[in-house]
Amino acid sequence: MGLSGLVPVPGRRRASTTGSSRSSVDDGRDTDDDTQVMEPDQGNVLSHIISQLRPGADLSRVVLPTFILEPRSMLERITNFMCHPEMLLHIPSVDDPVERFVSVVKFYLSGWHIRPAGVKKPLNPILGEVFTCYWDLGGNERAYYVSEQTSHHPPKSSYFYMAPYYHIRIDGTLKPRSKFLGNSAASVMEGVAFLTLLNRGANPAQGERYFLTQPNMYARGILFGKMKYELGDHSFVRCPELDLVADVDFKTKGWVGGTYNAIGGAIKRESTGEVLYELSGLWSEEMFIKNVATGQKEMFFDALKSRPSPPRVRPIAEQDERESQRLWEKTAKAVKERNHELATDEKTKIEDRQREEAAARMHDEVDWQPRLFRRVRGGPGGTEEGEEDLEWIIRATIDATASPEIQTEQILSIYPIVEGQRMNQDNAIPSRNVADAPPAVSDASPAVVDAAPRNGNGVAEEKLVEVGGKDPTPSPSPPADEVERTLASTGKRAEGPLIDFTEDMRKGLPHSGPLCKRAQTMLCKAACLGVGAVDWEKGWVRATSVHTRNGAYLGDKVGGLDEGMK
Repeated sequence: MGLSGLVPVPGRRRASTTGSSRSSVDDGRDTDDDTQVMEPDQGNVLSHIISQLRPGADLSRVVLPTFILEPRSMLERITNFMCHPEMLLHIPSVDDPVERFVSVVKFYLSGWHIRPAGVKKPLNPILGEVFTCYWDLGGNERAYYVSEQTSHHPPKSSYFYMAPYYHIRIDGTLKPRSKFLGNSAASVMEGVAFLTLLNRGANPAQGERYFLTQPNMYARGILFGKMKYELGDHSFVRCPELDLVADVDFKTKGWVGGTYNAIGGAIKRESTGEVLYELSGLWSEEMFIKNVATGQKEMFFDALKSRPSPPRVRPIAEQDERESQRLWEKTAKAVKERNHELATDEKTKIEDRQREEAAARMHDEVDWQPRLFRRVRGGPGGTEEGEEDLEWIIRATIDATASPEIQTEQILSIYPIVEGQRMNQDNAIPSRNVADAPPAVSDASPAVVDAAPRNGNGVAEEKLVEVGGKDPTPSPSPPADEVERTLASTGKRAEGPLIDFTEDMRKGLPHSGPLCKRAQTMLCKAACLGVGAVDWEKGWVRATSVHTRNGAYLGDKVGGLDEGMK
């Protein structure tokens, strides 16, 4: 079995690396680039925030330093996962099931080294934001990517990828949750991706499916010291049909010892626990695989020598106003130029417009629904049983048994993807009947969505969550203590539970009105010393029973909500 590093597969063309002027991928970086490089006018996040605090200041105007923001949307950043097509395209042609599974694991591990220098946070997609792109694979062969922000509170990014000539399809929903403790912040990457090999599997209409989860992301030194980016915790690649699972442990560096960017793990039979291969190395450099039966250890993937293949994106002039690169164009430009004030102004304009749209929908009793994705019809007897964790799936019928040419036509009818493609009315949000709302999903039972009415193109229509209500879809959460342990693993632990926030570090600050001087002081102390408990409600920060580590009582509420604090 060929397990060597970056070797082109015989009989297959390597994907073209020719990208458009609108590149959508970061270069591979070495380990040192995980540490934020500070310039003379920079500092840490806390110093930037404190420097802007004045008596009577409106905290909604506190500016995040531009070295925190990546000048592109999360919808665009997800494409890093697909930027090594040479690791992916040959997999459906591998006949041996174990070799095929190992190849999927190799592809899965190949994308993590793609990241910007330092510690960067992508822009949070707004509700209904869309990003599409494609890869030229040689000749007339292409791979296509379509994504949409299907929920804002909580944030959910749904995406679809397909390479018709290679019988590969990927469906996924990413549900990041941010947590903060002491000097560290974590982005808990909930959600799942389904990688399907359409020419494999016992059921031709379903294909051979692989379930992939993601490691969590950690930022160290956000309040003081050097900022450092790490991946941490366990992630999994599973194929129930093959009875195989890969448990990959992304290891964080400990306070005393350890190595940055290390991985460990094993590929084993899920039913028996028999270990077939062991994984080791650094996800940012070289990774190795060891055959347990023979003891042979080989290079698995060399991130130092690999070169990502960036996708191509339609020119901004052809994009709709809610497509990522056009939507965030001015913000991204200001971030690249390190213009703090302009970046915040442009970003705030977009966020304010989104709030106004939500208020208008609530007033008119109009519900929001995605344009390009629909709810999964899961549950016992559902047409998509087993795919419930996706929550959302592309709002189109892609015939798994059709020819690549027909599949390409079906994909391109979803939304403009390639240059010169025009928008059609099928991409517009169809009119909705309030009575068509899907039943709420409880934690006690799986979602069972009845067949929904279809429009003239056979595309199912169903109602999304009503504006103003909470998304009823339950989201499985990893054990809080595991994330908390990892957050505290490289520094002194702060007292109190994790602070949960889902947008920028300034989410939850009042949208208008001054914040009293005492509240500002308390907020800074709470950030530096740790807090008792924090609730993030309706855009406001409230801290209850705030104490320092010495037990000194600071107050009951932070954020200007308590009249007694003025």
